[in-house]
Amino acid sequence: MPLTFSLRVPSSVPLEVDTVRLETVRAQLADDVKATLIQRGNKQVAVGEFFDVSGSASDDETLVWQGDCSRVKLIGTHLSGGTIRVEGDAGMHLGAEMTGGEIIVNGNAGDWAGAEMHGGSIHVRGNAGHLAGSVYRGGRKGMTGGEILIDGDVGNEIGHAMRRGLIAVGGRAGDAAGVSMIAGTIVIAGEPGIRYGPGMRRGSIVLLGTDTPDLLPTFRYSGTYQPTILRVLLRHLSQAGWTVPDGAADALYHRHHGDFLELGKGEILMRAH
Repeated sequence: MPLTFSLRVPSSVPLEVDTVRLETVRAQLADDVKATLIQRGNKQVAVGEFFDVSGSASDDETLVWQGDCSRVKLIGTHLSGGTIRVEGDAGMHLGAEMTGGEIIVNGNAGDWAGAEMHGGSIHVRGNAGHLAGSVYRGGRKGMTGGEILIDGDVGNEIGHAMRRGLIAVGGRAGDAAGVSMIAGTIVIAGEPGIRYGPGMRRGSIVLLGTDTPDLLPTFRYSGTYQPTILRVLLRHLSQAGWTVPDGAADALYHRHHGDFLELGKGEILMRAH
């Protein structure tokens, strides 16, 4: 039976649960976990003041958050292994700086999901906020590994300064995806926003839908073809439970290089009509 946190007392002030780490609580009894201190505003409170805690993660290395956790921040931060499942919405900084393991959200996620993550996987079954897989303000690199799969819509600036890894969005994406992108791959199946790839050096932004955005003038068309590697990528996404649009694997794609204000070695692939 997994270690389960059931939200009993909703809080108007966000709860920061980065001290609840799977590596630690899997060796603790439920009563000990209840005594773990978390941050609420400028005060520390015990987990048991807001959550009922039951079960154990010692056998299956699984932690479950139940209820509306949209004001519960930092779930799964620094995760290195095991599984975290959120049965409901999750707050900001989900899986930030994680290095391994798996996080599944059967709901929506807030801003900064997978910020500066280094490995592992996040799958959000609903929508996500702004800056998924991005660098924190003042930092140098966003996500450097792992993958973030979002079935629904996502906000602005996803993959900001990402260095490696994969972000896949099943719905609409906001503006400035891949801003200052160093490398890695962003796949968007739904309606795209505007100003994609500003300042990108390398990496790929792949648009699987039929809507084609206006590109920045610092990108240049370089041909239309059928990328073989894209078939491999889309097969992987399908096996991971992410819905690939019909015909996307066999379609032709217009390729644009940029941003020529930087190295110009990035690419934006747009599905041909």
